[in-house]
Amino acid sequence: MSVLVGKKAPLFNSPAVINGEELVDSFSLEQFIGKKHVILFFYPKDFTFVCPTELHAFQEKLSEFKSRNVEIIACSTDTEESHWGWLQVPKANGGIQGVTYPIIADTTKTISTNYGVLAGEYHYNENNELVANGPMIAYRGLFLIDKEGIVRHQLVNDLPLGRNVDEALRIVDALQFIEEKGEVCPANWKKGDEGMNATFKGVAEYLGK
Repeated sequence: MSVLVGKKAPLFNSPAVINGEELVDSFSLEQFIGKKHVILFFYPKDFTFVCPTELHAFQEKLSEFKSRNVEIIACSTDTEESHWGWLQVPKANGGIQGVTYPIIADTTKTISTNYGVLAGEYHYNENNELVANGPMIAYRGLFLIDKEGIVRHQLVNDLPLGRNVDEALRIVDALQFIEEKGEVCPANWKKGDEGMNATFKGVAEYLGK
């Protein structure tokens, strides 16, 4: 598992489903550099149980992310055809119909590997046969990438642990507050709260309130 915070986000160019229905051969992260913040989140598998709750939760908050000029991108190691099929299944039947943000197909597992979220690894056994140690699917990784293409936040959950989309939105607000105001965000900061000057005096003044 690698820590990417403070580093350039690994670029990718991969098949995807966009707008909830359109299959594209080449979807790139690079198209957003210099234009938008990006939340890239990984999930383990299509047609599973916790995963649709997360994908729908991001869709429900999509307008709030868009109002902040944030692009939401999902990714798993399933094929683009699998993504498309799952998008045709109604929410009431466990599907993700209605999800409109891009869903990347990391069938080569290179994106998951580059972001350090692949659950498992390949190695050669004593017979020189390639074997997999682990399920070779993505953990629930989430990465906030700024307009310069730098990873500013990452969170990785184990497979059964669903994420809090409101927390992802709070982190976006915190980063954009820092970029705009030049102040830092103390514990439990939320949009509308005051920031803090990154000095001993600033800390004292904040804690003294």
